Formats: sequence, C-alpha cells, structure tokens
Amino acid sequence: MAGRELMELYLRENSLVRQHFDSYNKFIDFGLQEAIDRVGLIKPPVEGFELKLDRVRLDKPTIIEADGSRRYLKPSECRLRNLTYAAPLFLELIPIFNGVEKRMHAEVYIGEMPIMVKSKNCHLHGMTDDELIEAGEDPSDPGG
Repeated sequence: MAGRELMELYLRENSLVRQHFDSYNKFIDFGLQEAIDRVGLIKPPVEGFELKLDRVRLDKPTIIEADGSRRYLKPSECRLRNLTYAAPLFLELIPIFNGVEKRMHAEVYIGEMPIMVKSKNCHLHGMTDDELIEAGEDPSDPGG
C-alpha cells in the first residue's frame, strides 16, 4: 500500500476533528447535567419553597416558523437563512414545599444550545454520503 493510500485510509478511520466531536459529545452527555447537579437547588425568597434542578434535555435543532409551526432544521438551511444551528435546551424542575418533593414536575425551556455539525445531536449524524448530498451538504466535509 502506497503512503498516500495509507494516509487516506488512516484519515477515513481517524478524522482530524474526532477529538472535537468526542469532547463536544461528552459535554452534551455528561457536562451539562454535571453543571446542573452542582447547582442542585434554587431557594427563592419564599418561606418553605425550593426548586430542585433535575434532568437536563437537549433536543435536535428545530425552528419555529412565523405561523407557529415547529420543524427540524438542518445546517444548510441555517447557512442560507443566516441562522444559528442550535437546539432547544430543557430543564426538569421539581418543586419542594417544606422539605417535601411534589410529584408535579415541570420541564421548562431554558434556551438554545449551539450544535456542532455532525455531532450526535446534529441531524446529519450518521447520514450516508447520498443522504448528506440530499440534505445540501458536502459529504467530504468532516463537520465540526
């Protein structure tokens, strides 16, 4: 096997952006929740009331259109419309009254999180070359 072929084979198996994906995906899988767990409780100035910060959840990128409809958003559309490729982030809150957790949990929207192209929360993750082309993407783009 020639040196060039060997290098191409290596790069196909070990992307130059692999460490970026691994780091980003680890943050999404563990880091977000660890940050929430460190805060733990919010104690507003109300006697006997606390809010426990529970599970954080990150969706895939979506957009809310002018008519109020929500649909998936792909990176190519973000580039064309000058939008940030981001996904909604939600947090489950558990009310605590006088030290007793209530069963009524609420999941609240807390903002938008930028999504790394081709990371596990990206709509392009795991697509074949043909699917990437259909989505308006360059299959040779490693993402990031």
